[in-house]
Amino acid sequence: IITVVEARQLVGLNMDPVVCVEIGDDKKYTSMKESTNCPYYNEYFVFDFHVPPDVMFDKILKLSVIHSKNLLRSGTLVGTFKLDVGTVYSQPEHQFYHKWATLSDPDDITAGCKGYIKCDIAVVGKGDNIKTPHKNVLFGNLLLPEGVPLERQWARFYVKIYRAEGLPKMNTSIMANVKKAFIGENRDLVDPYVQVLFAGQRGKTSVQKSSYEPIWNEQVVFTEMFPPLCKRMKVQIRDSDKVNDVAIGTHFIDLRKIANDGDKGFLPTMGPAWVNMYGSTRQYTLMDEHQDLNEGLGEGVSFRARLLISVAVEILDTTSTEIVSSTEVQVEPVSNISEVSADWVVTIHWLPCMSEVSAIGKIEEFFLFGSFLEATMIDRKIGDKPISFEVTIGKYYTQGYTVITSHKYLSKKRVLNDLYVWHNSSEDEADDNGDLVSVSSSPPMKPVITDRNYFHLPYFEKKPCIYIKSWWQDQRRRLYNSNIMDKIADKLVKSDGESCYGYGSILMQQRESMGQQAKLIRSQVKRNTVRDKLKMVQNFLHRLRFLADEPQHSIPDVFIWMMSSNKRIAYARIPSKDILYSIVDEETGKDCGKVKAVFLRLPGKKGFGPAGWTVQAKMEMYLWLGLNKQRKDFLSGLPNGFEENKAPRTGSLKQVFQLRAHMYQARSLFAADSSGLSDPFARVFFSTHSQVTEVLSETLCPTWDQLLVFDDVELFGEAGELRDDPPIIVVEVYDQDTVGKAEFIGRTFAKPITKMCDEHYGPPRFPPQLEYYQIYRGNSTAGDLLAAFELLQVRGRAELPAINGPTDSDRGPILPVPMGIRPVLSRYRIEVLFWGLRDLKRVNLAQVDRPRVDIECAGRGVQSALIVNFKKNPNFSTLVKWFEVDLPENELLHPPLNIRVVDCRAFGRYTLVGSHAVTSLRRFIYSPPDKTQNNWASAGRPTHTMQDTFLVLSIPITRFYIFVFTFGRLFRLSLSYLQNEEEKEEKKKKKKKKKGEVEEDDETDERMLDWWSKYFASIETLMEVYNKELEAEYDNFEDWLHTFNLYRGKAGDDDEAALDDDRIVGRFKGSMCMYKLPLSEEITREAGFDPNMGMFQSIPHNDPINVLVRVFVVRATDLHPADVNGKADPYVVIKLGKSELKDKENYISKQLNPVFGKAFDMEATFPMESMLTVSVYDWDLVGTDDLIGETKIDLENRYYSKHRATCGIANNYSVHGYNMWRDPMKPSQILAKLCKEGKLDGPHYGPGGRVKVANRIFMGATEIEDETGMLLTDEHLALTVLKHWEEIPRVGCKLIPEHVETRPLFHPEKPGIEQGRIEMWVDMFPMDMPAPGPAIDISPRKPKNFELRVIIWNTDDVVLEDDAFMTGEKMSDIYVKGWLKGQQEDKQDTDVHYHSLTGEGNFNWRFVFPFDYLMAEEKIVISKKESMFSWDETEYKIPARLTLQVWDADHFSADDFLGAIELDLNRFPRGAKTAKQCSIGMVQNEAELPCISIFKQKRVKGWWPFVARDENDEMELTGKVEAELHLMSAEEAEKSPVGLGRNEPDPLEKPK
Repeated sequence: IITVVEARQLVGLNMDPVVCVEIGDDKKYTSMKESTNCPYYNEYFVFDFHVPPDVMFDKILKLSVIHSKNLLRSGTLVGTFKLDVGTVYSQPEHQFYHKWATLSDPDDITAGCKGYIKCDIAVVGKGDNIKTPHKNVLFGNLLLPEGVPLERQWARFYVKIYRAEGLPKMNTSIMANVKKAFIGENRDLVDPYVQVLFAGQRGKTSVQKSSYEPIWNEQVVFTEMFPPLCKRMKVQIRDSDKVNDVAIGTHFIDLRKIANDGDKGFLPTMGPAWVNMYGSTRQYTLMDEHQDLNEGLGEGVSFRARLLISVAVEILDTTSTEIVSSTEVQVEPVSNISEVSADWVVTIHWLPCMSEVSAIGKIEEFFLFGSFLEATMIDRKIGDKPISFEVTIGKYYTQGYTVITSHKYLSKKRVLNDLYVWHNSSEDEADDNGDLVSVSSSPPMKPVITDRNYFHLPYFEKKPCIYIKSWWQDQRRRLYNSNIMDKIADKLVKSDGESCYGYGSILMQQRESMGQQAKLIRSQVKRNTVRDKLKMVQNFLHRLRFLADEPQHSIPDVFIWMMSSNKRIAYARIPSKDILYSIVDEETGKDCGKVKAVFLRLPGKKGFGPAGWTVQAKMEMYLWLGLNKQRKDFLSGLPNGFEENKAPRTGSLKQVFQLRAHMYQARSLFAADSSGLSDPFARVFFSTHSQVTEVLSETLCPTWDQLLVFDDVELFGEAGELRDDPPIIVVEVYDQDTVGKAEFIGRTFAKPITKMCDEHYGPPRFPPQLEYYQIYRGNSTAGDLLAAFELLQVRGRAELPAINGPTDSDRGPILPVPMGIRPVLSRYRIEVLFWGLRDLKRVNLAQVDRPRVDIECAGRGVQSALIVNFKKNPNFSTLVKWFEVDLPENELLHPPLNIRVVDCRAFGRYTLVGSHAVTSLRRFIYSPPDKTQNNWASAGRPTHTMQDTFLVLSIPITRFYIFVFTFGRLFRLSLSYLQNEEEKEEKKKKKKKKKGEVEEDDETDERMLDWWSKYFASIETLMEVYNKELEAEYDNFEDWLHTFNLYRGKAGDDDEAALDDDRIVGRFKGSMCMYKLPLSEEITREAGFDPNMGMFQSIPHNDPINVLVRVFVVRATDLHPADVNGKADPYVVIKLGKSELKDKENYISKQLNPVFGKAFDMEATFPMESMLTVSVYDWDLVGTDDLIGETKIDLENRYYSKHRATCGIANNYSVHGYNMWRDPMKPSQILAKLCKEGKLDGPHYGPGGRVKVANRIFMGATEIEDETGMLLTDEHLALTVLKHWEEIPRVGCKLIPEHVETRPLFHPEKPGIEQGRIEMWVDMFPMDMPAPGPAIDISPRKPKNFELRVIIWNTDDVVLEDDAFMTGEKMSDIYVKGWLKGQQEDKQDTDVHYHSLTGEGNFNWRFVFPFDYLMAEEKIVISKKESMFSWDETEYKIPARLTLQVWDADHFSADDFLGAIELDLNRFPRGAKTAKQCSIGMVQNEAELPCISIFKQKRVKGWWPFVARDENDEMELTGKVEAELHLMSAEEAEKSPVGLGRNEPDPLEKPK
């Protein structure tokens, strides 16, 4: 969303500028403004995209100003500004608001700034809200992210492309044979070139024909401002093809990761370094389904190529004469890498993690070892063909992939000979050993069935191994540093300050500044600053993670593929740094030499959506990567049972365990059935075992309360290791369907608590506590599991702790969770308030007629009364019911409460309408009032004194208008709040003015004020203008009546873009209250306690009620364009129940920010008609009108809320005028009613303007002025209490003030994305009360008609442009042009003063400009047709600015522009008395000079300078003009008319 507000200081003479907004290939233009260097547009553009975030954030947003563009000419470019969308999204609130973008000329980088565009830019994703910042935004802030210097310089970005290797085949073998037959030689099947994209520009190297190892030695040079506002550079190797080029691999270089902006920082510098590219699999297929991966979208599933590249940046000295001024991308040859290594030494020293001096490092032999200890959870869909696994690192893999001659196994009894040789022999012997062929895949093996869904491979006694030798440049130091950073970050995440501090030494070596910060943070942590420090530490963590991501990788990632019948099924990708070995522990990868669970998934797009949620296979793997020299250590991390030592081993190698899975309950599960519920059961996997819980039907919150016991689980490894790091347990939750396969709901992982034989089963570790585990479905959450897992070593049965739980005979063989683990229960009572049901949709095409609500919690529940006729009255007849239930004492373990609505049909049939699960009952727990607070006066609440009250009243209002209390009378001093900050400054300056000058009084006339005066002032005081919905401010008005959405139907997944809103089938209104039994009797003994209502005392009855609803629609902002021209013709539609009001005839033409100013009255009956819909439609001449957006308001909750949202409490009470009291009840009546309802003592009005309510004393004025004079009244006193009602103990809450709320508009087809906002408010009045007065008038202000008369008397010192024909002297033929901004077609010229030799010109010429003006907004209003084809006029609001220009008239060529001045009629510098005193400073230092407003002065005369820009873009004085400005209202102008120029009436005399 982009709003182009205006442009300033555009370089060029007398231009007609247009702004072009460009994102990717989309272009949109503003309208053209004529003859101005500071055009005002205020035009709004919306670009819609439906792309992944990464693609979106790399798009370049370009703002350009073009001069003189029309249908025939493309116009000339003045300047451009570029940034990427990601930069905008990373700003607070995802937006830049009212910022100035600096324009520069891409064709001439020596030219400097070409002007500024003021704009708002926001990027809105699904679910993002646009928050409009506060109105008073300072001028002068440039559109730059925080931390970027204001003065950016031009720089050259050199991307050197040396060579690539390991490219895959990009053609079929058949084609190769055809080529071979024709050419007679076997060529490489790829023609690669490199393409670099940066800041919207593209550079390409040459194409290297037929080469898998191409050498380019070329550099691509970009010229761009530094620091650039585009974060990423995209480097792609592409295959040149006659039909279409395809990407082989893509790599993104994040410039922030290769630069440092600190004191010891450096410009973006990288390499020369190899970067690895990943993408689709290496086998060539004609239609590659994973081609997107090669374009850099999604995670690559295979190594594609690696590229030797370097990046360097050089800041340009734009004053230098030799500089090339264009920003075109250049491609140049560079010398080979081996030759440049010496030049690079200097740069390399600056790199943060590179100590080597050679250009790209020494090539070393690396050794990768892997062992598959376990392969389980293999998806049954694969079929029972033999399965093998392949491991690759870079291009090194599968020597002999189909037939593998030598398979290595790890046996648990002994290690096979050759491994043993490796372990004990010297390196020479090992290298001579014939068996050391790299083996990169396991032998094919037939899978064995685990259960209905999964296979496993029988890797019991022998574990297959792979090992690969590969050769890479030795850049391990970089990866080591990365690992150190990661480990510090991990430590920071899971530890307290102490251990974090222990790591300080490494931190200090890495980054001194961060180390010092860490110390500082630690020393400053106090109890009250914990939250701030936590924020700092999180920021710190973010920086560490950022630093840990090494941009210059050397060793590619390792890929593990599962193969079945020569097809690639699923993969896992393991970063090489995670398994890299180092002799220093901190530098070793976190998974090096450890047994880790690896989950394989489907590649590319297949891995998203339902197919991607099922695990394809779960591997327990051991991986080790290091130098071949260090390989003696490669087995050191394996579980001890797998190594052979000379000495006989003690202790068993195979450990036998019993696993106990205590499955208690799950909550908020994903709805997998069309009923909106699920029939869930859980399947627990451990090693090669699996078991299931029972199926519980129709619930999203199952309480299984079941213990699953896995006997005889064999695990291999040393006891100590298994205790500290046991294998992972996988729990999958499914939905049981009567027909077909169970449907996957979600998955979670857990680690059991392990007990070895020699340990005691007792506190603190045993019995284990129930814990919540988050259940995931793809990337989204799908509920929580409450469970505990323990792994107990078995030697003899007797040693195992007994399972002591309640033995439920009725549950048969199912074991419940034992006593020590299941929660302790207490008896609770849950009271339910049944209010009503709303908006129930049809079920199976039949309407819901007789609904009932069933409430269930922990197996107990209650049913509501039956609603006999839903259409007639959707409220319940019995309001409160209760039931008792045993619940855990720990609130966190409370089971969810299920609300179900069923429709009772004929013949005893019941149909489920919808359901809702209240996951947390915490907010409904009743807490009795604190007894110590009963004596309110002494309960720490001070009573108000007279002085306090005066302060309370005066603090919020002193800034803008002042109430003065004198002898009980209320005077209002001045409504000066209509002034802007600038006018206040102006006032200060007026005080310094010379004596003798008289300023006109600026008192505002009372009769001039209307509702809009209050609205424009309200930003600060008189009225609340909320920039959000009222519900957001007042907690959805759920102070006692809650709304629960009822769901039915299968839940949609994020990928399917189905929102939960589509599943809502109605709403249940009610509430709960739960408390422990027994309840103290004091509560039930209170006076007036109704036992039928329980805890819901003093709530109103729910009988139908008639209400007058008055909807005020003020205006809409930032509407989504609905017409081709990028505008809309909006009008308002109000719907309530069956009645609908359309304001179609009053549509506002071509406006995206329309001011409606309308009030609509409707009568409604609650509860049947309580949902108000306010929609904005786009009027169309032909066809149906389109919905732009709508907002829905639940009026019932507002009506019954304690915040009293029926009619806002005004800030002061007056009985006439624009600020008249709107509510039919006066403040004193409202106060009396509130006191009665709250059982409060009062109100007692006392002498001297006092009122007492519940032991509190308030003060206020007691007189009021009406048309007849002063009256005594208590209303001000009552109003003072109402405004401070939240201070009243026990029943107090903030009452809603007079307000305007801002509501976002949404379109049902574009859920979650705002389509604009609407400012409005709603008043509601019960029909059984006195009727309210007529609605206040908020119709938009009509502009006032003025006439501005400008007399041009003389000019002086005008630059001389021409040479005299005879004498050759310098001279000019001077004339002056003038117009009001936006009315260029009404240009007026003086006559020509010929042959001026001194620059003096005499004119005595009058311009007359009539215009319409809005005083409050300080804007001129122009209504005109946009084009000859327009149906009706469009209204524009433009700042009041007068432009005067001086020209040199030529007979035979175009006139020459000499200079101009633009005066803002609201604040412009006072004219100089004489031509001598008039200087260019009046324009340059305008902000510091005293300014005047023609609307206050009415008449002003003086000298003003003309200015223009010279060749160096500097301002120069090009003349002076003596002018007189006279402003008259249209009525005054009619009484004393004048002629144009020197014509009658009131002619000016001709100059002599």
